[in-house]
Amino acid sequence: MSLTPVDIHNKEFGRGFRGYDEDEVNEFLDQVIKEFELIIREKKELEDKLASMNERLGHFSTIEDTLHKSIVVAQEAAEEVRGNAQKEAKLIIREAEKNADRIVNESLSKARKIALEIEDLKKQSKVFRTRFKLLIEAQLDLLGSDDWEHLMEYEIDASELKSLQEVED
Repeated sequence: MSLTPVDIHNKEFGRGFRGYDEDEVNEFLDQVIKEFELIIREKKELEDKLASMNERLGHFSTIEDTLHKSIVVAQEAAEEVRGNAQKEAKLIIREAEKNADRIVNESLSKARKIALEIEDLKKQSKVFRTRFKLLIEAQLDLLGSDDWEHLMEYEIDASELKSLQEVED
């Protein structure tokens, strides 16, 4: 059973022969009551302060838990973003590789086509050169033939031409 200031105040002592001085005892009890009341008030204040601190501690614990959960969620979100970024980067790289392959294949196809065209032009050039050479050789043969000499032997009198022309008119 805990002792209260009222218990101290109401305490009655039995009287004995040659007992204590009643005024001194009462004075001492008043002093004990005041000190005891002060201690009880301080205890109440400390209990209130402790309750307040426990409440704040609970609040801060809740905040700590919330922050911890938020950090975990942020880390998971960061991992998800990182994963998505890596997937997207891989897709972009694959697309770029496909485009590069397509461009290379188109370039090779064009190069083959141009090479075939060059070969065709070479063949046409050879054919043209051969025909041109044959034409020139034929013309040189014609120039070297005796028919030119034979043409030079013809003599036509200009007066004869004039008379023939007049007859036709």
